[in-house]
Amino acid sequence: MTFSIDGLMPSCIVLVPFLSALLILLFSSGTKRQVARLSVGMSAITFFLSAASLILYMLDPQPRWLSSGGAWGSLYLDPLASVMAVAVAGISLVVHVYAVRYMAEEPGYARFYTLLDLMTGTILLMVAAGDLVTLLIAWQLIGVLLYFLLGHDLERPAAQRYAFWTFFTYRIGDLPLILAAALLYKAYGTFSLPVLFERIAESPDAYPVFGMPLPLAVGLLVALAAFARSAQFPLHTWLPYTMEGPTPVSALMHAGIVNAGGFIINRFAPVFIHAGSVLHLVFAVGLVTAVMGSILMLTQNDIKKSLGYSTMGQMGFMFVECGVGAFSLAIYHLIAHGLFKGTLFLGAGSMIGDARKQDGIPHDDVYTFVVERKPVTSRLPWMLAAVVTVVVPFLVLGLSRWLVGGNFVGQQGAIILLFFGWATGAQLLFATYRLRAENPWRMMIMIILSLIVVVAGYTLIEHAFDLFMYPDRTIREKIYAAASIPLSTFDPLVAVLTVTIVVGWLAAYYASASDKARSPDPSPARLALYSLISREFYAADVYAFFAQTVLALSRSMNVWSRWL
Repeated sequence: MTFSIDGLMPSCIVLVPFLSALLILLFSSGTKRQVARLSVGMSAITFFLSAASLILYMLDPQPRWLSSGGAWGSLYLDPLASVMAVAVAGISLVVHVYAVRYMAEEPGYARFYTLLDLMTGTILLMVAAGDLVTLLIAWQLIGVLLYFLLGHDLERPAAQRYAFWTFFTYRIGDLPLILAAALLYKAYGTFSLPVLFERIAESPDAYPVFGMPLPLAVGLLVALAAFARSAQFPLHTWLPYTMEGPTPVSALMHAGIVNAGGFIINRFAPVFIHAGSVLHLVFAVGLVTAVMGSILMLTQNDIKKSLGYSTMGQMGFMFVECGVGAFSLAIYHLIAHGLFKGTLFLGAGSMIGDARKQDGIPHDDVYTFVVERKPVTSRLPWMLAAVVTVVVPFLVLGLSRWLVGGNFVGQQGAIILLFFGWATGAQLLFATYRLRAENPWRMMIMIILSLIVVVAGYTLIEHAFDLFMYPDRTIREKIYAAASIPLSTFDPLVAVLTVTIVVGWLAAYYASASDKARSPDPSPARLALYSLISREFYAADVYAFFAQTVLALSRSMNVWSRWL
């Protein structure tokens, strides 16, 4: 191997944050300004190195490889690692700058920046890992460092409690990934990820595990590890309750750390090509998580907890995309959500402060439409609005997908994503109809034009991103094929869902147009639904019950042991 500038690029990207943490430890006696300048400066260097590495790869699409010469300790910058490194370094730089003033009055200023640099370096090590051992080391260290960051305030018992809760959940999720690495090494005798993927492609069924193909067993274990790391149901309870930590940590966690599940599934994409049934499980778990997270997000009165459940829902959608074979779309979603959610968390404090200074809610146009519901002189006919709602989003999404890939109808994953986009676009138009604007025709036209621009731009960017992430068309087709189900099941399911959606929107418009008075006394079903949602689907209560049961059992065993 030759050590060139390109070859050393991966090590520089990873080592700079660790060097920053070491320098802060050595010169921690300096002022807070010196600590902040050092850490922010090193973070900026890391970001520019990551961006330069991505540009170099785009100019010369050859993976950058750096090996320590042993069985492990290698770094590998392929399209996935290059894109993720830029996203991680960019978000980390923003968090570093934001924390300069936010953490100024907090104790342990140097300790916080040391942990922040260590976390940045460890995440970069994970995304650039070229072998199983390096990947596992980084995977484990992220959980440990997150525990210390969430529990940074040593005087807040709630922060320490939920930091340990997160640490415990991460440890549960780490076990399947360790077992998957052990199975792969035992079967193929190497830790190198590229070599492993080549050998799996050559002989995927050569080493069965308990009667099942090795890729199926490994894919299931990797998926379980991803479920815990990305807060998928039922391992989601830690995420909404980790808001006791500093806001910069929340931003970094929700914008980057919690996305590790989507990354690890993409990293093991060659394994999931031979584990289609696992992708079906990923889709089902992601769908349940997306629905639960979206519902719970809308019912919270705490802005940061609401953002936490929003992240849970978005992680669910990301797993849905993986489950239908749209692996590159999941990474695009991961990056876009990271930038968006990081901005929301960093702005949450200002929003709370502004709300405390105001006596009431400002009466802007949205408030007037949604809350006051002032009558208007004109309104779209409900049947016409229903037809527009059902037809327009479908045409916009279908034509945009057809422009970039004419055979998308043959891909089940594309059709499933089209259904999600269809429902979302229809919801937007339905909300527009219920706003009761003074000029409903103008508002509906503006919304449709905005939808066309957003969907077309999103589709073109996603298509280009897909070609960059997985340039081999055969790999993309194999992933979609692995995620597909028999046509005898898929086609009737599509027909039933289409009819259900159309009838549902017609019924929703008719109910909205008729303005039927609601009963002042809620029905038992509504009360049961309210209880279910207000108690957050009883997930935390179930875990609390098991915890109390284990503690009671341990106390009983402690008493019994005295008589032995």
